Amino acid sequence: MRVLNNLQKVADILLKRQVVDKEQYDRLIQVLEPPTPRHRRKTARELARKKAHNEETYAPSAVATMKLEGKNGQQLDEDEVMRVVAQEFDLPFLKIDALKLDQAVVTGSIPKPFALRHRILPVKKVGNELTVAVADPDEAVTLAREVEVATGYKVKAVVSSKADIEKILAQFFGFKATISGAEMEFTGKNAIPMGNLEQLSKLKSEDEISASDAHIQNAVNLIFNYALSNRASDIHLEPKREHTLVRMRIDGALVETQKMPRVVHNAIVSRIKVLARMDISEKRRPQDGRIKTEREGKESEMRVSSLPVAFGEKMVIRIFDGGVALQGLENLGFFPDDLEMYKGFLSMQHGIILVTGQTGSGKTSTLYASLKYLYSPEINIVTIEDPIEMVVPELNQVAVQPTIDFTFASALRSILRQDPDIVMVGEIRDKETAQNAVQAALTGHLVISTLHTNDTASSLTRLYDIGVEPYLVKSSLIGIVSQRLVRVICRHCKTDATYLADELKPLGLIGDARLKVGAGCEKCRSTGYFGRTGVHEVLEITDEIREMIDGKTPDVAIMRKAREGGMRTMRENLARKVVEGVTSVEEALSVIGASAW
Repeated sequence: MRVLNNLQKVADILLKRQVVDKEQYDRLIQVLEPPTPRHRRKTARELARKKAHNEETYAPSAVATMKLEGKNGQQLDEDEVMRVVAQEFDLPFLKIDALKLDQAVVTGSIPKPFALRHRILPVKKVGNELTVAVADPDEAVTLAREVEVATGYKVKAVVSSKADIEKILAQFFGFKATISGAEMEFTGKNAIPMGNLEQLSKLKSEDEISASDAHIQNAVNLIFNYALSNRASDIHLEPKREHTLVRMRIDGALVETQKMPRVVHNAIVSRIKVLARMDISEKRRPQDGRIKTEREGKESEMRVSSLPVAFGEKMVIRIFDGGVALQGLENLGFFPDDLEMYKGFLSMQHGIILVTGQTGSGKTSTLYASLKYLYSPEINIVTIEDPIEMVVPELNQVAVQPTIDFTFASALRSILRQDPDIVMVGEIRDKETAQNAVQAALTGHLVISTLHTNDTASSLTRLYDIGVEPYLVKSSLIGIVSQRLVRVICRHCKTDATYLADELKPLGLIGDARLKVGAGCEKCRSTGYFGRTGVHEVLEITDEIREMIDGKTPDVAIMRKAREGGMRTMRENLARKVVEGVTSVEEALSVIGASAW
């Protein structure tokens, strides 16, 4: 890597391409080569040390550590430096998205020793044309010719960062070796039946499976690490007739990541069951478990669910990142006035606060953020969960166990004898739980819970439907927050687009408008979105609203009265996030659905 190991040359390229100005260039050179006092010349030893330093230093990383601001106003990171150097060599730069790579192409096109030695990664194969990413633009043409001679493909070279290439080569070849080793072990006399419904009578004992086998352990660890490094919220292991499909949910959308031979499926599932303390011998009934993991000093909780399907056991692993689940209220996406109102709800000494929304709408994160906001050594906070999503040492967390008749309702009765100040009930599912929650609120406790409803006002109808008397709702309810999650426009490729009035009408916006969209780039995997944020509808139970809680007044009338008092609906807050460039028109419309006010 002659150029990339020469700090002076890289700095010269950045100046030539006008990525840095003269002042930044001088700073760069000064850091890379501290000045020598004028009264003496550099000694031979100093010159040799400088040469060795240059040969050992990876220039893009060194430049990135200086945190210089490029001409586009963004910080000069390693990828941007590599992009500029690639332009100098008339080569395209590619930010590699591991989720878009074909495992067979990566691991089957070039011999592993050659790929690792030269840091060369096959990224795409179309017909007889193979695209390879190289870490050294100096050697791109030479390496491409060598690959052409060795493989017979027509080879096109692109430049990518050394870190990305090394990481993906290790991941893909490591996963291939692990799965291949496991496949060999479980083929032939050790073959494990998939346990599909077509052969259910042939199920054998799980004693034949070594869930502690090193290959299986490595495969599971690789899947978990891959999910965590790509910000996945869920991992799906789906048994098919010929293989097992691994998919991960990233920013709300499922993405296919790996395919595994069907013969190793049961071994992988058994390993996960062992980690989750589930019954590995039971394959015909759904099971639940949990796994606690640590990666790079950060803890994550994983909730595991198994389900018998046509070709074996399907597993879904929901990942709760400790840093995300325990974030502050300010990071949830509330607008400032809505946040202040919600904090007002939390400041009450007693009553019920409801957080509503569909499955996967971020209710759990809101509950934990609320408890984090409320926590003080002077109060006793108790939670009832099914299961416990994230273990938080400051809280007294209780897991319901329906198999021994320890339900939300019975747990709530027991907790009220534990001198709680604040009670969090994971979900109000039935009449008894609702009545106990109301009773707790009326006897001086602050209760926070969730309901599965589409908006704030329909939560009142839901409470009536499960058997709570309107006068009890009226006397105990403080406020309701309904929420959804929307994808955030990627800040790296955010651009403007024109929308016509008819397209904006469903959002309540008038006239044509220029609004933000994501063009798609390597940072966001060409989706135009990176991460998600909450959109909320906050209903305060004012005296006027309280008078309308009688079991007869329709939801529409309550919403109308709330809006007269200044409340913004979900649709209005979505429109505001669109106007402010947080999310796109298309994403907002997909969230609104037919139930928006």
